[in-house]
Order: sequence, then structure tokens, then C-alpha cells
Amino acid sequence: MLRVGRIPYINCFPVYGAIDRGIVPLDGSLVTGFPTVLNGLMAAGDLDVSVVSAVEYARDAKRYLLLPELAITSDGPVRSVMLFSKRPPSELGGQKVIVSRSSMTSVALLELLFEHVWRCRPEFVPGDAELADVARFEDEPHEARLVIGDAALKLFDQANRGGSWAVRYPHREDLGGVWKDWTGLPFVFAVWVAQRRAPVHDALAAHASLIASRDWGLAHLDQLSAQAALATGVSREACAEYFSGLDYRLSYPHLAGLTEFFRRLVLAGRVPDGTLAFLPAA
Repeated sequence: MLRVGRIPYINCFPVYGAIDRGIVPLDGSLVTGFPTVLNGLMAAGDLDVSVVSAVEYARDAKRYLLLPELAITSDGPVRSVMLFSKRPPSELGGQKVIVSRSSMTSVALLELLFEHVWRCRPEFVPGDAELADVARFEDEPHEARLVIGDAALKLFDQANRGGSWAVRYPHREDLGGVWKDWTGLPFVFAVWVAQRRAPVHDALAAHASLIASRDWGLAHLDQLSAQAALATGVSREACAEYFSGLDYRLSYPHLAGLTEFFRRLVLAGRVPDGTLAFLPAA
């Protein structure tokens, strides 16, 4: 039986919703973990198929095969990958910026944006930034904080409604939007991959289940928005707006954005040069 990874954030609800409800069968067992946890499990060979940070694929492309037509992307603002800052990002040189331990891709993207868009070099400090950690955010001295996933969505929503976060962090940068303004391309935050050693027939069956479940999810976003609101404390309307800004395909424009991101990471020496390789159809 395949071990299939999933992220607990609501951005995965549209992909796993029908599987969770028994509407679409999955011949495998689900393993839930934050992005960096799933990255580690895939790297160790302890999962067969999983959603992973895009950077995890680039880090070891010879180990993985991309699952076609399946990703978590945005063509502009994403709302769940946010830099909350007490001053403009261009003024953060030498200042402490806490980055989420939960995501490799978002941290790599943030580093590129500081280097090429805001043109300064902060001091990056890993920190915890999940919903359970929000109450302790001010315990650590910092000028800015990268927050991802459900925590970012909730804080973004609170700040937009004029809550304390709007005062505490008057400068809020949506990394998906900044990337779009910089490159003109969509951004791919996460991809689904299979181990190259996984039996092709089994991996294809898991891929088919994930695609069928995604298609059901995209046709039932109202239902999933209600579920997401209960999970995050964010309004149903805000969750629906969030889902509307995400794309779960891996089309030519998405691949252009992904390869541009990888190209820049290669130039920066952050990942080895490689190629995109997909799970074969047979």
C-alpha cells in the first residue's frame, strides 16, 4: 500500500476533500504533516507520493517524478504566504526577520525577493509560525516575520479588518503578488511528486485519485469553504475568496513560473541544476 502525504492547511482541502469523504477511493494510506515534514519523509524514502515544497523537488530532482496537472499555485496574490513587517522591506537590511520553519519554498522565494526586489539583506532567523504559535509571536525580537498557511490567512484577514495586526505590522507583503509584479509569471508553491522507485501503476492510480478528488473539490468550493472557516476561524466568505485565488493545475504558464524560480535558485547556488521529469502515462 502506498503512503501518500498531505498538508493539513486548508489549501489542500480541494485536493483531498473527496478522498476524505469517501467519494473518491485512494489505494493507499494518508500521512499528514507540515510541508517541511513531508519534504523530509520523501527525502528519506518514507513516503511514496506526496505534496512537497517546490524547492524540495529542485533540491533532489533525480529522486522524484512530478505528477502532471497538479500543484498549488497563484497568479498574483496568494494570501497565505505573507511577510508581516514593522517597516518597509527595503529598510530591513541587517534587521531580524523570522522565517517559518514549515516551508522551504516560501523562505527561498523571500530570499530572492530581498536580493532582487527590495535589495537588502536581513538576518533570517527560523521560527515557529503555525496557528498555535500566533499568541507568542511578539515574544521574539524582530522587525518582520514570514508566515505561511492557515496562520498567514488568518492574520491577513485580521489585518484587513483593522485588527491589532494592522497596527503591529503596517507593512504586509503578499509574496505571490510580489513575484507576479517582478516576473509577470504565476508562482508554484507546492507540487505533487512520486518516488522514482515507486511502482508506476500504483503511482498512476494515486495520481488519478488525487485528480478526481481535486475535480470534485473545485466543484464544491462552497462546502469546502464552510469546512475551512471552521478549521481556521476565518469567515466563510474569506475562505471562498482565498480558494478563488488558488489554481491547482500545472499548465504551461505555471511551468514557466516554476522553471523561472528554479533558474534563479540555480544561479544563486541554492539548488543544483536539473530538469523537470514527469510520471509517465504508462
